[in-house]
Amino acid sequence: MSKTTRFAPILANLTIIAVIAASAAGEMARPSPAQGAASAPVDNRPVAVPGSLQFGVYDPHADFSSDASVKIEHLFMPWQDVDLATLAAADVYARERGRSLLITVEPWSWSENKRIKSDALLRGILAGHYDGNISAICGAANKLQAPTTIRWAQEMEDTTGRFSWAGWAPADYKATYRKFVDECRTVAHNVKFMWSPMGMPTLDKYYPGDDVVDSVGLTVFGLQKFDRDNFGRDRTFAEILKPGYDIASRFDKPIYVAELGYVGNRDYVRNWASSVLQRYPQFSKLAGIVYFDDKEISPWPGNYGLPNWRVTSNVVN
Repeated sequence: MSKTTRFAPILANLTIIAVIAASAAGEMARPSPAQGAASAPVDNRPVAVPGSLQFGVYDPHADFSSDASVKIEHLFMPWQDVDLATLAAADVYARERGRSLLITVEPWSWSENKRIKSDALLRGILAGHYDGNISAICGAANKLQAPTTIRWAQEMEDTTGRFSWAGWAPADYKATYRKFVDECRTVAHNVKFMWSPMGMPTLDKYYPGDDVVDSVGLTVFGLQKFDRDNFGRDRTFAEILKPGYDIASRFDKPIYVAELGYVGNRDYVRNWASSVLQRYPQFSKLAGIVYFDDKEISPWPGNYGLPNWRVTSNVVN
């Protein structure tokens, strides 16, 4: 499925920091419902039962702050204009809840007017111009106490032009990925690395090598209106996951759905919520799913607007 992917604005991470700071000061344990956080689980969230896959969230609204089933806390950060204090604060937040950290590092600035063109970014990475950015982020990550995985420059095989690094020739992308990991390992000795394509048929061409990949991440989103317009029916989580999983499983690494969301009517959402954490025999390498609990930043191609994956509002009439 061709779609536009998303990144988290810096204010989203600051929301988490505000929650952490207040909790640490003893002022409140979590945001009240009036502040936008869920006071109790809602029935649209993925259903976790004993024996379920590992469950994680990107949770800028703190909807899952008190959810004991969550074991992975997902953060997004740019490698320019980055506030490294967010990492230390997120570490406290994760450890208080018994969670590991998944940190998606995007090689650009979140300020659009500061971004350089794709070719210049590629040349700059390979020439070492961003080694300082890598060292700063990875050095901070090395100080974290929660188990940490870094996911760098995700969805590289996407063809929509959403990301500056997406669409590079496979050899160039692999060289930059290896450059990032090699530089990161000089200062970070305890982190792991996730290579995370979107899940398109060309993903295998971008695989950078077993020695720099600890796990594979895929992207799976279910938008009922898109399904019905383009397939004439509702598709399931397993159906959308399968093509990318089948290719990624050849690398014999643990596979995660690093970004997951679903929007549709009540039956559609309930079907997805009850199925995404199941263990499927045909997906034996699938180790976990990470829900993206926020609204899209950029419109989906085809006039589908900005789907709101947030579990408190992902049912449409």
